[in-house]
Amino acid sequence: MNTRRDFLKKMGLLAASLGLPVLQGHAETQRTEGSKGRNRIPVDDRWEVIVVGGGPAGCTAAISAAREGAKVLLIEATGQLGGMGTAGMVPAWCPFSDGEKIIYRGLAEKIFNASKAGVPHEPKNKLNWVNIEPEHLMRVYDRMVTEAGVQVLFFSKVAGVEMKDDETVDAVMVANKAGLTTFKAKVFVDATGDGDLSAWAGASFRRGDENGVVQSSSLCFAVANVDTYRYNTGPSLHTSNRNSPVYKAIASGRYPLVHSHLCSNLVGPDVVQFNAGHLDNVDSTDPWAVSKAMMVGRETALQYTEAMREFHPKAFGGSFLVKTAPLLGVRDSRRIEGDYIFTVQDWLDRKSFDDEIGRNCYYIDIHKEGHKATRYKKGESHGIPYRCLTPKGKKNLLTAGRCISTDVESSGSLRVMPPCLVTGEAAGMAAVHAMKQTRNDVHKIDVDFLRKRLREEGQYFL
Repeated sequence: MNTRRDFLKKMGLLAASLGLPVLQGHAETQRTEGSKGRNRIPVDDRWEVIVVGGGPAGCTAAISAAREGAKVLLIEATGQLGGMGTAGMVPAWCPFSDGEKIIYRGLAEKIFNASKAGVPHEPKNKLNWVNIEPEHLMRVYDRMVTEAGVQVLFFSKVAGVEMKDDETVDAVMVANKAGLTTFKAKVFVDATGDGDLSAWAGASFRRGDENGVVQSSSLCFAVANVDTYRYNTGPSLHTSNRNSPVYKAIASGRYPLVHSHLCSNLVGPDVVQFNAGHLDNVDSTDPWAVSKAMMVGRETALQYTEAMREFHPKAFGGSFLVKTAPLLGVRDSRRIEGDYIFTVQDWLDRKSFDDEIGRNCYYIDIHKEGHKATRYKKGESHGIPYRCLTPKGKKNLLTAGRCISTDVESSGSLRVMPPCLVTGEAAGMAAVHAMKQTRNDVHKIDVDFLRKRLREEGQYFL
């Protein structure tokens, strides 16, 4: 990692080094044309690979594609990279090991290790449930994408997709402070989480269970001025502890929004970050539903804080709610149908694949009432097929992250950040190979060569 001075210098010189004009010029062009009474939408066709969504999968996809030599644009709806680990304020990484060794490697391992520098109170050799300090992790992503040569466009939402034909994405239409701009590329990566790009391109998908019901969402939050010693030495707040104060809060009846789901992590001195509460069956593709969920989530965060002050006063008596996440913690949305649908039986069989591009060992973690977690033993894992990243019937489009091709149960395992980092790296690399090998057809790349390159970059699979 370069010094901060080198990083800032690179930020300033990146556009010039790539031969890119400043993006504000698009806004000026639009205003000038608008003053003449024309409504022409500017077209930006400088890109070879466009990644939509700057969460863990989108970041590794963009870095990987740039590393393979492509001109890459990363479009992000918020003002920060990292998705659930930063804007979503998820307080800890899901396990990076299978109980014996780290299995999410390549870019995933590099990001994970860089993230650890933000939580020096954590043991250096810890691999599972490592705390996340979100501001530090934001800078990790900023620096890594910048050093790779990726151009990032913040506060920009894809508002439409233009197709050349039924199989080929021609462009995405983006809305931001410059108005509407059409961005073209040779290959696109959908890392939106909800699979927006793929769905709007006409890809088939499923959402939720057989009745369309999705897993519960959560809005994470941070509580400050916690007594660190009392927090560390007092009762575990986790719901696996039947003596957790959360059960007393529920029994009191005074906190109707407090749910037994509660995870908490000390992310810095006297600051505890929570992944707690359930917002049931929120359709994250419905802006009205998400708007309501955000408001209820903020009320939920306050009730948890007040409950902790009442029922764990030694640690939380002087604490206050300092921040709720600006991004809703969505666990379940569209799953884009790929050339292969990974199933819960594949997960149970610990299945390996000829085209696997990584491994996964996270348990079947489904946030619905009555669902029991299913876990592997130490050393066990399954392969992630490349074919889960290739939307059926779409030539120059890949998926990465939560929206890859799975059934409803196995998505409970593959939706979390470590495997998202892995699928993102593979998708970004495959996008460039499609450009170079197959006239942009992601279904026809040399998968053996993809696996070879991933191994060279440190990825682990059988």
